[in-house]
Amino acid sequence: MDGLTAAESRELDQRLQKRQVKEFMSVFGNLVDNCFTSCVDDFTSKALSGRESGCISRCVLKSMSTQTRLGERFGELNAAMTAEMQRR
Repeated sequence: MDGLTAAESRELDQRLQKRQVKEFMSVFGNLVDNCFTSCVDDFTSKALSGRESGCISRCVLKSMSTQTRLGERFGELNAAMTAEMQRR
């Protein structure tokens, strides 16, 4: 990073890594909560039923696909903004 000492750069990297971990844990927690709430409704057994298991698989797949597409779209918009700023 421009204008930062090596120590400041390391500290900034550490803070960014911690923030990324926190954001990942938040997304993962929300995914678990959402899929569990949407799919699990039979508490008479320790094991998931076939329907619940299938529902969870579809829910996780859909959520991961959505997150992937959001990341791709964010990257596309970021690249476009960067290109626009470089033209100025």
